[in-house]
Amino acid sequence: MTLNLLHNSSDTLFEVAVPTPLRKTFYYLPPVGSSELELGAGSRVLVPFSGRKVVAVVISSVALSEAESQVDFNKLKAVESVIDTHPILSPMLLKLGLWASQYYLHPIGEVLIHMLPALLRKGEAAKASLEAVWMLTDKGRKVAWQQFEKKSPRQAELIKIFQSHGHQHSGLLPRDVSALGFSSAQTKALKDKSLIEKVDRRAKASWPDSCHSGPILNNEQQAAVDQLQIKMKSFGCFLLEGVTGSGKTEVYLRAVQQCLEAKKQVLILVPEIGLTPQTLNRFRKRFDHSIAVLHSGLSDKERLNQWLAAKNGDTAIVIGTRSSVFTPLKKPGLIVVDEEHDLSFKQQDGFRYHARDLAIKRASIENIPVILGSATPSLETINNADAGRYGHLLLKERAGNAKAPKIEILDLKDANLSAGVSEALTAEIKTQLGQGNQVLLFLNRRGYAPTLMCEHCGWVSDCDQCDARMTLHKNPAKLMCHHCGNQQPIPHQCPQCHSPKLQALGMGTARTEEQLQLMFPDYPVIRIDRDSTQKQDAFEKLLEPVRLAKPCILVGTQMLAKGHHFPHVTLAAILDADAGLFASDFRSVERMTQLLTQVAGRSGRAEKPGKVVIQTWHPTHPVFNALQLEGYGTFSRQQLIPQRQMANLPPFQSMALIRCDAKRESDAESFLNKLLPLLSGYLQTTGPLPAPLSRRAGMFRKWIIVQSHERKHLLATLNHVAKQVEQSRINKGLSWGIDIDPQDFS
Repeated sequence: MTLNLLHNSSDTLFEVAVPTPLRKTFYYLPPVGSSELELGAGSRVLVPFSGRKVVAVVISSVALSEAESQVDFNKLKAVESVIDTHPILSPMLLKLGLWASQYYLHPIGEVLIHMLPALLRKGEAAKASLEAVWMLTDKGRKVAWQQFEKKSPRQAELIKIFQSHGHQHSGLLPRDVSALGFSSAQTKALKDKSLIEKVDRRAKASWPDSCHSGPILNNEQQAAVDQLQIKMKSFGCFLLEGVTGSGKTEVYLRAVQQCLEAKKQVLILVPEIGLTPQTLNRFRKRFDHSIAVLHSGLSDKERLNQWLAAKNGDTAIVIGTRSSVFTPLKKPGLIVVDEEHDLSFKQQDGFRYHARDLAIKRASIENIPVILGSATPSLETINNADAGRYGHLLLKERAGNAKAPKIEILDLKDANLSAGVSEALTAEIKTQLGQGNQVLLFLNRRGYAPTLMCEHCGWVSDCDQCDARMTLHKNPAKLMCHHCGNQQPIPHQCPQCHSPKLQALGMGTARTEEQLQLMFPDYPVIRIDRDSTQKQDAFEKLLEPVRLAKPCILVGTQMLAKGHHFPHVTLAAILDADAGLFASDFRSVERMTQLLTQVAGRSGRAEKPGKVVIQTWHPTHPVFNALQLEGYGTFSRQQLIPQRQMANLPPFQSMALIRCDAKRESDAESFLNKLLPLLSGYLQTTGPLPAPLSRRAGMFRKWIIVQSHERKHLLATLNHVAKQVEQSRINKGLSWGIDIDPQDFS
């Protein structure tokens, strides 16, 4: 018996998950002087580990006699201190974390710590702090909002929101006011009129008995709502497949309404921060209930406050991006995954989970329904729905009086291009703007130009850390690698031959914006990409002219294609539709068809008819024929799924990637070759292969692709491989990992 054991006189050990790459849990004694302490599973503790103190999560309490075979008593240490007197992770979330660790073959300590907000990972107390909230004054509660409607319609709308039942007493956080599309000038105007004031307080939940009425449902929407209504009291997974503009959000809202009437909470997952304000706006207009928003744009303190509000039941609706799938809910009732096909739901490094799949597993554990919504569902989801594993709710027609847009394929061969825009498309843009409409142009290349080249010797601006070229940016002026983030100043002369004749090749969104502004000087050109939306609330401010129905040109990357509702856009154009047609990724055609369909769906979503122009060098490609004649649903079922089945690719086989990055290419290849004998048997292996981007951030990248018809066998074998690597330490000096259900093959 060690001194520690004698000192603690404890018959109990704590099994603890420590955030470490080691795939196991650890045993600790109770804190010194606390031998009778009981700690619930899911509580945080501070423990000594490898010469430092780290925040860890308790998995269980174990009797000393039960752990004898697993514990070296001479090495036992005591918990340094207890952070939580009550579990911070509920039994349901702890169960989800344990399952995720086993399925994605990721160390349990790293999984559980990932489920917590940043401040809780650092050991901060799970206590909400006060926040400045905009509240109605006595004068503001009594004033009639209609009196501002003529001169200041936006102020009238904001006062109306404040006076709604849900916000009359709880107020609105400044970020929520901004997310709803209101500017600081509008809040200042109301403050100057003594109608609202800032108060430090914690927003309280409101659970009104009613909500604002929505539009009359069409027959397809009503049928979907009726089917959901029957299944709302237990687990069930439903695919809500509806063409763009078919009113999927209205179906969500009716399901959410039923859940709120039962006094239960709702979790809404969206793929991008850019979609959060739009979704929040729609939910705010319908429900006066308190809403929490969770995404990477929040400060650590804001995120913790929102997380705790959901955990304590102080908020009825949670809207968030990928990691929000781990948000605790006191009274869970429904999970909605909007744009379920989107690649953003898959974490691409570290703990490589898929939020959609975890949402389904969580709903199963919580015994609540989950809705997966998309106009272009992933082939995995389509296969599950068509096989009867998911309920299938289909919306074939656009809602209201909106009609599907007309699609025109424009052959770029022999076309005269200006700023990447053909003469025919230029004329169409001019016509639409002249009629007071809005135009959306899609180009999935941010920056000014993808390449800087010397006209004299042919030098190009390659990244010295990656097998990729550096993109030219003008504001601020720099060369930047979009793969590793490496930045360099723009040279005044060629580094190779010293010629001053350097030329920007190709079009990025910034260059397209610049050229379009010259071509159409009387109309605003609004660029939406990762560069233009970096600042907080930039996305909403940029879209102000769009909301005000002013004729304008929107130009941007796939941020514009993801579920946005632009009722005044009557022309959507894809400037370069060929980028994903010939990629090596077996999902490239699926992704390209989804993207083109989503971009096309931004046009003609209201009363005015829409048109879509697709510029391509390959007008006879089957993808374009399918978009014109069949649509995504038919094309995916009749062509893509049969092709996958014949090739034994997902969803008809389980797949994993074993990835290795090393400073020397031979080291990565040697490591993976050592794993091949462990993968023999019923598994199909391909590799080691260089990744398509074979060098990134100074590291050479190699893969082994592993496939199997038996998912259990695949996971069991890879789990064995992981343990062998950990025991043998053959990964020293290397970065390696296992990616289950890989989505990105770049």
